[in-house]
Amino acid sequence: MPSPRLAVRAILLREDRLLLVNAWKGRTHLWTCPGGGVELHQSLPDALIREVREETGLLIEVGKPCLINEFHDPKGSFHQVDIYFRGRILSGDPDGAWTDTEGIVSHRRWVSRAEMAGITVKPDSLAAAVWGDEGALLYDPLEPIVR
Repeated sequence: MPSPRLAVRAILLREDRLLLVNAWKGRTHLWTCPGGGVELHQSLPDALIREVREETGLLIEVGKPCLINEFHDPKGSFHQVDIYFRGRILSGDPDGAWTDTEGIVSHRRWVSRAEMAGITVKPDSLAAAVWGDEGALLYDPLEPIVR
């Protein structure tokens, strides 16, 4: 049986708007924070810096972790653990053109908390982590995967 996949994601705020990217290649009905898989012998912050750069063209500084989310396919073998970190943009154009080097992310958008309520965003606890107590670490266990 496969082990859970470990991934990291960045919470990036600008003017109280959160950066979201499409979660699946070519699909925009599901949104999440930029990030992705951790490679063997790579620190979590280094993996996050790499993933955000690939997916958005932005260079970030990685801050404190604020959310651990697991999601899985109850009918299959997929199980992923995402660790969300607060981040800060150091360079790059947050609104400029870019191409995801892995070809997965094709859309990005900045959303307010109110706008986020009107779209499908995963994990369910994301708004609480973003706009909640900055010192809190939330844990959101075994959320079913969205198809």
